[in-house]
Amino acid sequence: MSGKVIIFSAPSGAGKSTVVNHLLGLHPEFEFSVSATSRPPRGTEQDGVEYYFISARKFRSLIRKDAFVEYEEVYHDRFYGTLKSEVERIWGNGHVIVFDVDVKGGVNLKKYFGDAALSVLIVPPSMEVLESRLRGRGTDSEEAILERLAKAASELEFARGKFDFELVNDKLEDTFRIAEETVNAFLCG
Repeated sequence: MSGKVIIFSAPSGAGKSTVVNHLLGLHPEFEFSVSATSRPPRGTEQDGVEYYFISARKFRSLIRKDAFVEYEEVYHDRFYGTLKSEVERIWGNGHVIVFDVDVKGGVNLKKYFGDAALSVLIVPPSMEVLESRLRGRGTDSEEAILERLAKAASELEFARGKFDFELVNDKLEDTFRIAEETVNAFLCG
């Protein structure tokens, strides 16, 4: 199964990490692609586990060295990207790469990997539900929440029709079941 890629994208707070972690628990042949970011760790996040935490300066240096499959400056000096070395490492292990990335990153990864990739857009049932989830995390300031909501609206508009599958994350059990069915169909196809 090496050479296959599964991409989960969503606006912040829509539940992509929850879905990805569920699928990783079911499939030992899956391996999570750890993205690089220039933002500081949140809560108990650890370097090399949730993200590779690097400075904006080093991130720019890696961009110049063509070290990324894709990257984006999401907010000023807040970069996120996929290192080519991470893709090579996971495929070298003979695993399927699982990405948990923002919407633009998902579109860029699908373009890069083409038919070797399944791209899934996870969407909240409504903007009100998304706001409630963001507030419930308790990790962001009011300003950051409002910024994330505005970004989510534009991301969802941008993303429509650019993913292989769109999954509404309303009831978690249903979301898990549909994600499992969609991934299994891709792997068997």
